[in-house]
Amino acid sequence: MGRQRIAAVLTACGALAAALPAQGAEAQAGPWKSLFDGASLDGWIPKIAGHPAGENYQQTFVARDGAIAVSYAGYDRFKNRFGHLFYKTPFKAYRLRLSYRFLDEGLPDTPTWARSNSGVMFHSQSPQSMELDQPFPMSVEFQMLGRDGEAARPTGAVCTPGTSVAFDGVRAKAHCISPAAGPTIPNGTWVRLELEVLPSGEVTQKIDGVAVQRYGAVELDPADPFAAAAKGYMAAFPGPVPLTEGYIALQSEGWPIEFKDIEIQELR
Repeated sequence: MGRQRIAAVLTACGALAAALPAQGAEAQAGPWKSLFDGASLDGWIPKIAGHPAGENYQQTFVARDGAIAVSYAGYDRFKNRFGHLFYKTPFKAYRLRLSYRFLDEGLPDTPTWARSNSGVMFHSQSPQSMELDQPFPMSVEFQMLGRDGEAARPTGAVCTPGTSVAFDGVRAKAHCISPAAGPTIPNGTWVRLELEVLPSGEVTQKIDGVAVQRYGAVELDPADPFAAAAKGYMAAFPGPVPLTEGYIALQSEGWPIEFKDIEIQELR
C-alpha cells in the first residue's frame, strides 16, 4: 500500500473523529429497523475460514423457525472453520438488539474455549477484505458464553481481535475482558442482548437489560497479535487509528446457536 493511500486513510479517520459530537451530547435516534426477515438470509454475507466471502459452506448459517441458526449438520469435524455472517452494510452509531440461545451439542473437535461460545462482532472489516484462511475479522466482539460445566461462566465479555478499547481512559491490555457481574446462563435459554454505540464512541453492552460493560476509544491496532492473520487489510495502517464504523457480524465458533429479533436503531 503506497504512502498516498496510507495518508488518505489516516486523513479520513481523523475527519471521522473530528466530526463526532462532544462526549455526553445527546444522540438523535432514528426508527428501529429489522435486519432479519425471519425467513431467509437476504442481506447477509457468510465468510467461513478456508472459503471465500459469500460461500455458505455446508449451510453453516440457516434461517429456520424465525431465527438465524448456526448449524453443523453438514460437518463431521469443525477443523477450526471459524465463521461469521455479516450484514451487508456498515454502521457508525446505533443501538442493536437481538435474542440468542445456545443449543447442544457442539462438534467433537471444537476447542475447549469455544464450547458454548459465540459473539456479535462490530466495527468490523468487510467480509470481502478478509484473507481466505483468516479466522476472525478485525473488529470488536460482544462475546456470549453459555454454561459449560458447573463453574460460573459470566456472559458479556468484550474481545478485541486486531483492535483495542479503553475503560475510563485506560487502554485495556487483555484480549478478552469479562464483566464483573455478568450472569451465567444455561444453554437453551433465550437471552436478550443489547449493544449501544454512541456517536461519541462510548460503547455499552447489556444482557437482559442490565449493563455489563462500558468502554470507549475503540482503535484498530496493527500491533495486536490477531492482526497478523489480516496482513493485506492491516498493511494500510502503520499504527493505531480510531475505529468509528464497520460491519456487524454473527459468529460461528463450533457450537450451535440461534439468533432472532435482530433490530437496529441508528443514532446521530
